[in-house]
Amino acid sequence: MKYLITGGAGFIGSALVRYLISQTDHQVLIVDKLTYAGNTHSLDAVQNDLNFIFKQLDICNADAMQSIFNEFQPDIVMHLAAESHVDRSINSPESFIQTNIVGTYVLLETARHYLQSLSAERASKFRFHHISTDEVYGDLGHDGTFFSENTRYEPSSPYAASKASSDHLVRAWHRTYGLPVVITNCSNNYGPYQYPDKLVPLTITNALQQRKISLYGDGLQVRDWLYVDDHVRALYLVSQRGVIGETYNIGGHNEKNNRTLVLETCKILDDILPLNSGLLYSDQIQYVPDRLGHDQRYAVDASKIAQQLGWKPQETFASGILKTVLWYVSQLEVNICENTVIG
Repeated sequence: MKYLITGGAGFIGSALVRYLISQTDHQVLIVDKLTYAGNTHSLDAVQNDLNFIFKQLDICNADAMQSIFNEFQPDIVMHLAAESHVDRSINSPESFIQTNIVGTYVLLETARHYLQSLSAERASKFRFHHISTDEVYGDLGHDGTFFSENTRYEPSSPYAASKASSDHLVRAWHRTYGLPVVITNCSNNYGPYQYPDKLVPLTITNALQQRKISLYGDGLQVRDWLYVDDHVRALYLVSQRGVIGETYNIGGHNEKNNRTLVLETCKILDDILPLNSGLLYSDQIQYVPDRLGHDQRYAVDASKIAQQLGWKPQETFASGILKTVLWYVSQLEVNICENTVIG
């Protein structure tokens, strides 16, 4: 089959592309604008594969998207392109509205018209898979409840609101125009190649560079942590076997508050790369004023995808965070060697 992946040079998108190229025979075309979070090096392992095609394009460009659809003739569209950092959305929400809402609209309209051009047999196999976030559901209390696929949307940040808007557009195009869609809402991802403005990579890189490690408020905000390769396996499963019109929540079954996550990450660094000073990496932690509108807890009920499609995460938090820390440490060592050679 032919997979069109938007945002394929991003953190989750590139992991998905690496999986598709290494584990399947599908042809994969990436569309990515290559903003600050896009990283072509995350695709180095697959860039010479005959099933891999890359196009640097903006999903908001309707003419370019129409050309891509007409030329590539995708069977499955997996839409991951998005502005995704909450702090950036608070400081500068306009780009989130443009990419996450307008960009999704452009893709939906392009897919709708493209679908009409297909034979009945090809049209029956086509689907539009929209990848979203658990942040659309808003804030959970510390009462043991979980986000289900039927939880009411109550987004708190401009980022979450823009993703909620895009989810609603996808459902509207399904109901009104019959576009065959599936939606997935995932919990917080972590793993190799993540841009270092998110908590896990920022903690690791700041610790290794002996900079302050900042925690918002009291650091007790709870998230459900999902290793990116587990997420990718779920995405592929949904793209192949998910029921048209359905939504699937994807979670890691790993609730951690931010303080615990940072302390555990620092402990791994203490064990594998202790500081010469004898200090602990956790000594670099500082508490800063809380984020505006900060949600206190996210937790995902992923029982639907487990029961209907047989997916469950393979990584525990302990195994996933160890792999992640080791990857970032290896990148630091590579950078040190390269800088030494250049110097």
